[in-house]
Amino acid sequence: QVQLVESGGGLVQPGESLNLSCAASGFTFSRSPMFWFRQPPGKGLEWVSTILSGGDITNYNGWVKGRFTVSRDNAKNALYLQMNSLKSDDTAIYYCAKDSTGQERGQGTQVTVSS
Repeated sequence: QVQLVESGGGLVQPGESLNLSCAASGFTFSRSPMFWFRQPPGKGLEWVSTILSGGDITNYNGWVKGRFTVSRDNAKNALYLQMNSLKSDDTAIYYCAKDSTGQERGQGTQVTVSS
């Protein structure tokens, strides 16, 4: 069955960086576009980024503004999200997903940006 396990979250100060990882199994990862979503406290799920199966085509929500970079390693069935210049508004649970609606997502990893 599909398994997605996120890791790498934590508590950081504004301006710092985090690199999130997602370990995937139970499906043909190398052929699947992958997605990052997030859910801020008290808000709904919002799309962050998409990366196509080959890793060469990516897309981001407009508010990312060059701060985040999505990547993947198909040999390791792994998805990554490098987040730089973090802001308090980036505080959320971050999920990786294998569908564009976010319904097929992992359990999430908490990112808290606070001074």
